[in-house]
Amino acid sequence: QVQLVESGGGLVQAGGSLRLSCAASGSNFRPYTMGWYRQAPGRQRELVAAVATNGNTNYADSVKGRFTVSRDNAKNTVYLQMNSLKPEDTAVYYCYAITPPALSPDWGQGTQVTVSS
Repeated sequence: QVQLVESGGGLVQAGGSLRLSCAASGSNFRPYTMGWYRQAPGRQRELVAAVATNGNTNYADSVKGRFTVSRDNAKNTVYLQMNSLKPEDTAVYYCYAITPPALSPDWGQGTQVTVSS
């Protein structure tokens, strides 16, 4: 079973930056896709950003130009650099990874990001 351990959340003022990290372990295979979802109170979980093994990325429209997702394949680690943070970015951020042979994602425990105005 794949374990995902996140770090890097916290409290920051609007306009500030945070960097999230998520390391995957427990599998002999490299994840196909790694990325981040977030869930704010009273809202559904939404995709923030994802990155494939070949480096292709996908972003939610609301974070394009402000967030950057990247991965270190040697470390099976995915990062989310968040700049120009806004109060509406406040949420619990969940790392995920889709690792062969599984077709469904494994999830991290979540890390709180709070942006004050």
